[in-house]
Amino acid sequence: MLGRSPLTCILLVAVATCAVAQHAPPWTEDCRKSTYPPSGPTFRGQVPWYTINLDLPPYKRWHELMVDKAATVKVLVNSLKNVVNAFVPSGKIMQMVDEKLPSMLGNFPGPFEEEMKGIADVTGIPLGVLEWILGKKDAMWIGFITRSVLENSTSYEEAKNILTKTKLLAPAYFILGGNRSGEGCVITRERKDALDVYELAAKQGRWYVVETNYDRWKNPLFLDDRRTPAKMCLNRTTQENISFAALYDVLSTKPVLNKLTVFTTLMDVTRGRYETYLRDCPDPCIGW
Repeated sequence: MLGRSPLTCILLVAVATCAVAQHAPPWTEDCRKSTYPPSGPTFRGQVPWYTINLDLPPYKRWHELMVDKAATVKVLVNSLKNVVNAFVPSGKIMQMVDEKLPSMLGNFPGPFEEEMKGIADVTGIPLGVLEWILGKKDAMWIGFITRSVLENSTSYEEAKNILTKTKLLAPAYFILGGNRSGEGCVITRERKDALDVYELAAKQGRWYVVETNYDRWKNPLFLDDRRTPAKMCLNRTTQENISFAALYDVLSTKPVLNKLTVFTTLMDVTRGRYETYLRDCPDPCIGW
């Protein structure tokens, strides 16, 4: 939860998803029913809740979370270092990470430089390694833009305009939802502008939009298709009957649910509801 700026009118998810197969036994199944409230073998537990208070100085905002997660982050860092060093035993790659990446921080917008310095000091992880773990520079810039929209945009149209027109360093998908009828879209971006804005159109029967690994005008590969089963399950309910329970059923149906599903998030911007659950996909279940 962002502690300073309200999230009124905005539901924003930057999506980078992994897809799975449809009509490829034994990993598919009929649309699930009555899976909510979460329980059973696909439910691994609740996700901890932390409040990031944006009224604090940037250096201190992430301290509570990082104190709790420092040990886990260090294990992840060491594991990735071992993988890199196994391929490049000389250690030169990690040396470059330590020496070169911290100098990039001065190019980051807003408070992010100080926030990352605070995270590095709490965890004891060098700035260069921390940036390397968080992702490539292009992915981080996408994160900065979505964060800025969540903090500052006060309407659906303003958020859509920013996400559609702001120059990026890499292609991306954005899913945006508002709190009024018809406010919802999938924005397919290239670096300079939007390739496509796929919006809700209730009068045309398009009361939902689905995004997986493919541009919507492209057909997914046979063994890489979650779009078809997701739409099939959504078509079995109606806009009037959509609910957290109905959405959780869709997201619990294989192959929408797969071995790489780490968590499921449900959001209702109008009511201010936000729920996240850790997931598992017991065998038989496709691995990606």
